[in-house]
Amino acid sequence: MSDRSQSLLRIRPEIASALIHNDMSDEERFQNRTLRPIIKMQDELFVAAFRNYASKHKNSFYELSLPKRFEYIENAVQRDIKFRNALKGMVIGQFTLEEFQEYIQNSSALNKRMMNMVINRLKDQVQLFESSVLV
Repeated sequence: MSDRSQSLLRIRPEIASALIHNDMSDEERFQNRTLRPIIKMQDELFVAAFRNYASKHKNSFYELSLPKRFEYIENAVQRDIKFRNALKGMVIGQFTLEEFQEYIQNSSALNKRMMNMVINRLKDQVQLFESSVLV
């Protein structure tokens, strides 16, 4: 394993609830072993990226009700391809070479899992998106 791979693995947070079982699918195993720790580690970056996204779209997000904010987050990640690709890059850039080789075997299914996890993380952080908290 390369120094880069070892360094990446060393800085990832451990997630006690991210269990690995023999009867899991390969995608679920990759999700728990790789995606969940990376997405947790990149949380602040996702929040900053979304704040930037909202500000570039005239801050209309901040005028919405909570249910509409959730819809806005989903639409931003699912429909804005440039934003979606930026988020994917924030995750994929943290893969080891071995994880990347595994990822490209089933990138479509793993991308779907990845983006759903990022959407849920942004929704869980929605209180950080108050206009008075803007940096």
